[in-house]
Amino acid sequence: MTGNITSALAKFIAEKILKQPNKVIKPDEALISSGLIDSFSLMDLALFVEDTFGVRIEDTELNAQTFDNLSQLTELIASRM
Repeated sequence: MTGNITSALAKFIAEKILKQPNKVIKPDEALISSGLIDSFSLMDLALFVEDTFGVRIEDTELNAQTFDNLSQLTELIASRM
């Protein structure tokens, strides 16, 4: 189940945010702290998570401690499903 979440997140980030559909994003690859995604993209990602997985992301969670890699984000989503 978590593999499906991670795959969906990686696909969304690569295709919609980075506009690089063939980019492979590793589960532990830094997203925010590396500058791969910015604050505007972070909002898009949060909306995608809420719409796709039906979980609520608090504004205070939109930071590198919670959202910095796919593994962290997948854990957060899975814990709320």
